[in-house]
Amino acid sequence: MRIADAMTRDVQLVNPAQSLVEAAQMMADCDCGSLPVAENDKLVGMITDRDIVVRALARGKSPDTKIKEVMSTEIKYCFEEDDLNNVARNMGDLQIRRLPVLDKDKKLVGIVSLGDIAVTDEGPAAEALCEICEPASQHTSTGQRPH
Repeated sequence: MRIADAMTRDVQLVNPAQSLVEAAQMMADCDCGSLPVAENDKLVGMITDRDIVVRALARGKSPDTKIKEVMSTEIKYCFEEDDLNNVARNMGDLQIRRLPVLDKDKKLVGIVSLGDIAVTDEGPAAEALCEICEPASQHTSTGQRPH
């Protein structure tokens, strides 16, 4: 299976000059934990909810801090024609939960997450990962702890 068959195509982009609060609001609106950062039609970084907390808030930075000050600039990515299993292995080796997906012209066409990959597989681990990766609005609280 190809990455194009599993990836999410509807990707929200932010600009490095936008504020962290704008990025956080976009993450809340789309129920996602990371956003690709683009400038002049080029992918220049990624900003995650963890980046906002660890690199900004924990260090006393303002919510108005610009994304470019805390985003990750070392971008790992894959191509839409790449083999899903190979990309999944690479994500595991690199301990990456999400990867931007580029076309042959290196234009951003989507993002692939562990959840996207999990829904293409079967078995208890994939089922658990699918449930963990559901949008927050789909979760129901039972008050029970995991076994």
